[in-house]
Amino acid sequence: MFASVLSATILGMEVCPVQVEADVSDGLPSFTMVGFPSTQVKEAQDRVRTALKNNGIALPPKRITVNFAPADIRKEGAGFDMPVAAAILAAAGILKPEFLSGVMMAGEISLNGEIHAISGILPIVIRARELKCRFCMIPYGNLREGRLIRDMEVIGVRNLKEMVQFLRDPVSFHERISEEARGKKESGEGTEEEAAERESGEGTEEEAAERETGEETVDFSDIRGQESLRRAMEIAVSGFHNLLMIGPPGAGKTMIARRIPSIMPALTFEESLELTKIYSIAGLLSSGNPFIRRRPFRSPHHTCTPHALAGGGKNPRPGEVTLAHRGVLFLDEMPEFSRRSLEILRQPLEDKVIRISRVNGTYDFPASFILCAAMNPCPCGYYPDMNRCSCSAGEVAHYLGKISQPLLDRIDLCAEAPLLDFSSLRGGRTGESSESIRVRVEAAREIQRQRYLHENVGFNGELAGSQVEKYCQIDGAAESLLKRSFDKMPFSARSYHRILKVARTIADMDGSSDIRERHVGEALSYRPFDKKYWN
Repeated sequence: MFASVLSATILGMEVCPVQVEADVSDGLPSFTMVGFPSTQVKEAQDRVRTALKNNGIALPPKRITVNFAPADIRKEGAGFDMPVAAAILAAAGILKPEFLSGVMMAGEISLNGEIHAISGILPIVIRARELKCRFCMIPYGNLREGRLIRDMEVIGVRNLKEMVQFLRDPVSFHERISEEARGKKESGEGTEEEAAERESGEGTEEEAAERETGEETVDFSDIRGQESLRRAMEIAVSGFHNLLMIGPPGAGKTMIARRIPSIMPALTFEESLELTKIYSIAGLLSSGNPFIRRRPFRSPHHTCTPHALAGGGKNPRPGEVTLAHRGVLFLDEMPEFSRRSLEILRQPLEDKVIRISRVNGTYDFPASFILCAAMNPCPCGYYPDMNRCSCSAGEVAHYLGKISQPLLDRIDLCAEAPLLDFSSLRGGRTGESSESIRVRVEAAREIQRQRYLHENVGFNGELAGSQVEKYCQIDGAAESLLKRSFDKMPFSARSYHRILKVARTIADMDGSSDIRERHVGEALSYRPFDKKYWN
């Protein structure tokens, strides 16, 4: 007898539907899996057979064949356990095959029949909605995540018995779950909220908002002094520009960087859903509150490998540059990263996407983030103050040489962070709060949103060459200043475009429709530092 059920495998950021087919026929008892399954998927036959036995379900001593279609895509992960079990039960006559029509399943089964949560449930549920499935059956541990998609019925099951019961009689299944929830509430073991979660997906978004924990404890008001660095940070966030901070140890570079998310506008629902999908694939979602509502701030250690930064693996998964999407990627002590890791950033900084090529295909991962990097000007940290610097010229050159000029050209702002004196630390006024800065940032971003309403970009920092010429027109005085600057410090063509883009952001922050001389002058002030240190 033949039966099939729908499941899915994740390839990069894409979800590929997989038809799990099972056939139980006469012949010598055997269990065969075909359709390009990985070793991990092949192990499902032992998990499923043992789980069924431990739950009192005896498979007939016949020839069992399971096929994963299409056969030209490698199947990875333990999420095929539940669809394999369901297809076999239907093929053996324990379930009616029509019960599995229009159903998508994914979940891992333990030897005692319990169904464990897996990663990547949210994109699978989204794909089930696109395929117009009747419902999606997932592990109970993934239920909150799955029910973020309101217009798709999602059923969470804890074990094989619940799976079989629901497929046989959905109405009695819901009645039994409701009765259990009421019993738990009366005995004090459960809550009305848990009952609602089992019975329907309504209110999950609001519940997630109510359970949001970890209130922001950092604010720009904590920063004393460093006005020029704070200004550079505001410009970077307003126009989605990359920023490099250079200064001696203890100047406050890391402290300021960690406060960037506090001045960034709140995520829209679409952006939150996009980030939740990424983190779901990466297996980094919280089971209690899976919906991501805060902009990511990723700060990998300098020992981070190129693959961890870019993503990849046999079945490619998101790396740090993708996990920082819509947020900030902070590289502290930038020269301590390997040269290979840093050079990987060049392509995503330009294209806002990282492309990973494998024998089986090419995978695109989103990577639209603000790069914020911090570094010392030399190994000891005090160059060019030769009264305090103990490094030789060769050591300084070697240290700075770890960052290539092509990478520097992709950084829009280069700001210096000097050491603060005692009066600034002790008697300095309290810095401006993140909330007041965020108001100005949102105003500048709204100007950009209206300007690029019919373009494929959203921020000044994302403008392409032709768009720079169209939207970054400068007056005569500004052009004269720019020409004199190029005569003294010859910049690359990429640097020229980035100066104009930063000037466009400064003009937006100033409420000016035109880019004037003062805007270009301030934009130029954030470029000479790379000539000061990298001659």
